[in-house]
Amino acid sequence: MKLAEHYGHKPADELPLLFQRILSNSTLDWFRRQKARNALFSPFSDFQSASDEDDFDILETLSDSVQIAQADTPETNTQRRQTLLAIEAELLSLPNRQREAFLMRYWEDMNVAETAAAMGCSEGSVKTHCSRAVNALSNALRSKGIQL
Repeated sequence: MKLAEHYGHKPADELPLLFQRILSNSTLDWFRRQKARNALFSPFSDFQSASDEDDFDILETLSDSVQIAQADTPETNTQRRQTLLAIEAELLSLPNRQREAFLMRYWEDMNVAETAAAMGCSEGSVKTHCSRAVNALSNALRSKGIQL
């Protein structure tokens, strides 16, 4: 409807891209509205696990979530941030191919075949690069006293 209402005057060759953009924006807007709605209103069934249907106590569930939230102190947040900065620095020090393979496999969550196709190499090379990257990161972080 938005395409017809707002972009009916556009040439036909521009319509597919406009439709794709409208669809993408509408989808993102829907998810944003759901996130805001869920942040304000949570049904009791969201707190209840499947195993304890008869003995459900909302106060216990909420007190557990408060304890978890209190565990995020400024000190733990600072430590977490420092650890992430150290990991990022070590990632940048990796050779390009190792960093590329590591990020595709573990950050982008691509499988070995997808990573090999994207890198233009064999699956064995991807496995080798990832293994070397993991070992290098592990050794570097361990030498800095960071245990993950």
